[in-house]
Amino acid sequence: MHVVVNAATSADGKLSSRRREQIAISGEEDFARVDRLRADSDAVVVGVGTVLADDPHLTVKDESLCERRLERGESEHPARVVIDSKGRTPTDAAILDDAATTYVCLSEAAPVSTRMDLADHAQLVTAGDDRVDLLRAFAALQEQGIERLMVEGGGELIFSLFEARLVDELRVYVGAKIIGGRDAPTLADGDGFVDEFPLLSLERVERLDDGALLCWSVDS
Repeated sequence: MHVVVNAATSADGKLSSRRREQIAISGEEDFARVDRLRADSDAVVVGVGTVLADDPHLTVKDESLCERRLERGESEHPARVVIDSKGRTPTDAAILDDAATTYVCLSEAAPVSTRMDLADHAQLVTAGDDRVDLLRAFAALQEQGIERLMVEGGGELIFSLFEARLVDELRVYVGAKIIGGRDAPTLADGDGFVDEFPLLSLERVERLDDGALLCWSVDS
C-alpha cells in the first residue's frame, strides 16, 4: 500500500485557526491539483475530527477526471475512509452519502448502538481496543483492493500515521497567510516526537497560486 499525506498549511504551519474552522489557504491551482490526486487514489482518508469540523464530501469535482476513472474500470469516485475510534461520525454526514463507498474504521470502544447505526451507511472496519489500530485497519482496507491512499487530515491522524511509519509521501501546499495561535492545529499534532524523528527527502518544489507546493518522500 502507498500512502500519500496531502495538506494545506499557512506560512506558519497551521491547518486552521484556534476555532478549528475551515479556512481557505490555497487557490484554484491547488484545488485542481488536489482533485487530480484524489482521482488517482483508491481511497481518501480523514479523521473524524475533520468530518465533524468541515463535513467534507471528498469526491472528485472535475467531470473529466471522473470519466477517466470510469474508462479505467474504476468507480466514478475513490472510496472514502473515516478513522473514528469511538464512532462519532454523524449518520447524516456528507461523507456517508451514496456517491462512493465509505469505510468507517472503529475501535472496540465504539458503542454497539453506534455501530448498528453506521452500518446502515458505511462498511465498518474494527481494529484496536480503545483507538483504531492503523496498521490493522489499513491491512483490512488493502484486502478490499485499496492500494493507493490519499490522507487529507487532520493533524492528529497525520501524526498517528507518521508514528506508525505508514506514510510514503508528504505533499504540503504552503499558503501566503499567517494564522498564529498556540492552540491552532498544525500539520502533525498528537503527542509529538522527542526522538527518532521521521526523516524526509525533498523531491520537488512548485509555485502554485500565491504559495508553494513542497513534495517529500519519507525515508524508511
